[in-house]
Formats: sequence, C-alpha cells, structure tokens
Amino acid sequence: MLSEPIDWAAAQRQAEAEGRACVVGGLLVRDGRVFVMRRAPDRRLFPGGWDIVGGHVEPGETLPQALAREIKEETGWALTRVGDVVEVFDWEVERAGQIKRKREFDFLVEVTGDLDRPTLEADKFSEYRWVGSDDLAVLRENRSPGDDAIIRLVTRAVAGTRPVVMSF
Repeated sequence: MLSEPIDWAAAQRQAEAEGRACVVGGLLVRDGRVFVMRRAPDRRLFPGGWDIVGGHVEPGETLPQALAREIKEETGWALTRVGDVVEVFDWEVERAGQIKRKREFDFLVEVTGDLDRPTLEADKFSEYRWVGSDDLAVLRENRSPGDDAIIRLVTRAVAGTRPVVMSF
C-alpha cells in the first residue's frame, strides 16, 4: 500500500509538462474476473486485441472525469467509484511518422449498470468477456510479442494489489 495519497491533478500536470498525453484505464473486477473488450479489427492500435475500458484525457478534463466519460461511452455503465491505482506507466506510439508520448493511469473502478449486458461502442469494440487468472493467455491474441501490459494489469487487478507507482 502507498503510505500517502497521490495528488492526481499534479501527476496529470507533470505528465503534460513532460510532453506526454494522459490516458486512463479502468479495471472492473467481479467474482475474481476482470472486464475486457476486444478492439475492432480496423483500430490503429492493437487491432483485434483485448483491452480494458479507457482512453485519452480530453483538454480540460481531470483523470476521473475522463475515466467516467470513457466508461460511459464504451460500456454504457456509470462510474461510481475510482479505487486504488493499479499502475502508471509511459508508452509511445508512432503515427504519421511522429512518436506520440503517453502516460497511462490505470485504476480499479466500480460502476453501475447491467454488468452482463454492456452497451459496447460498436465501431471500436466487437465483443467482451470477463477474464481471470485461469485464462490470461487469451489476452495475448493480436498483441506484439513481449507486449504484456494487458496481462500485467489484469493480473494485478485480480490480485487486488496496489503496487508502488512509478517515479517520473
């Protein structure tokens, strides 16, 4: 457990000052399983791969506001609680010959809505499932070799751990 609360607004400002766009992710755990969605096959990033709920923080949004918006857009559910941090990490992606730098903030979340019938954002996701420790291998589908971020996040969420956040 972290010994002191994190100032997420300051962490967001620091990421932006370092030239990193902020990304949020929510990990919803139910009965030892985490909700994941398969990205549509025409998505630029991880086409056909499994992912957690989340996305980019829009200008003027806080991390929790972006998380609530993304959860609503992608599943139809309403965010009710942002829990422990699962992980904060940096990554890059190339677009049109330029490197885009990101800092991702992933949290355990609680939502309201029909957890058996999410309203998936049809142009972005093709299916969903609940995965646990026994079926992590499915998360490697359509991912680059060595890309274990989704498995790492799901494993930590299922374990209910709160690892130390990276220092930047």
